[in-house]
Amino acid sequence: MAEGNFAATLMLEAREPPHVAALRSFVMALALHRALIAVTGRTLDFALKWPNDVLLRGGKVAGILLESIGQAGRTGPLAIGVGVNLVSAPDPASVEAGALRPVSLRGETSVVVTAEDFLDALATAYAPLEQQFTQQGFAPIRSAWLAQAARLGEPIVARTGREELSGIFEDVQADGSLLLRTQAGARAIAAADVFF
Repeated sequence: MAEGNFAATLMLEAREPPHVAALRSFVMALALHRALIAVTGRTLDFALKWPNDVLLRGGKVAGILLESIGQAGRTGPLAIGVGVNLVSAPDPASVEAGALRPVSLRGETSVVVTAEDFLDALATAYAPLEQQFTQQGFAPIRSAWLAQAARLGEPIVARTGREELSGIFEDVQADGSLLLRTQAGARAIAAADVFF
């Protein structure tokens, strides 16, 4: 991570089953979206890319990674890693062919924010969303996430470990799966890399 960019890990003791705890990637994505709006004052420049990226003017400005060391169907400590390109972005040549171009907050908006100030904004945004998730479940998080979703209702490509599927991004289901409308019908995709 380049100096001046933001990298942090939130450690939680998740009490839900692993498949429910994993939905916190959507919680954190929403928090990142709100924090980025808070530090820039720009509401229309940001969007959410399924399953765990935040876009700025169509480029990737932030990403999320979840890890858990749960056993026997129980969720152990959950680590939610977050990276935000506040001041600089990786070289576009370093990303996979067809992937979104990496961008930085400063490069796209000229807004300068320190990692410490961004942490304050992110913590402020995350806390009420975490409370909502634990008290009300995924449904309100899902609705709020879909309201900010990139390419909803548009053609996308989803690459799983076994196949590449093209279709219309129709929805995010109650389990967090992407619903893709292909020529062969609707497909629920639990994990994939998405390309526009």
